[in-house]
Amino acid sequence: MARIKRGTVSKRKHNKLLSMTKGYRGTKSKLVKVAKEASLHAGSYAYHGRKLRKRNFRTLWITRIAEAVKKEGVSYSVFINKLKKAKIELDRKIISNLIVEDQETFKKIVDAAKKS
Repeated sequence: MARIKRGTVSKRKHNKLLSMTKGYRGTKSKLVKVAKEASLHAGSYAYHGRKLRKRNFRTLWITRIAEAVKKEGVSYSVFINKLKKAKIELDRKIISNLIVEDQETFKKIVDAAKKS
């Protein structure tokens, strides 16, 4: 049986890993064992961060809607309830976007919700 040398394969894997951890502090960007661990941790933090971003944006949208609706004389929970009763199916992201970009349309939606 012929001998198989893996030097180039492992070197390629190591270089790929080290390029991913480029910019990390200290040995985390230099040593393969430490870089692998740092890369795994970074991946888990990034995954968790993607979930947090969704949560944070939803909070922002709700806060924005609550403040805008308060100016119209309705509380947030009453507004959302009346939207559902009026069968206006807009999600919080779209409503928040309307508040920022198109105040007139938002006021029409609030009036339609108030009537129901």
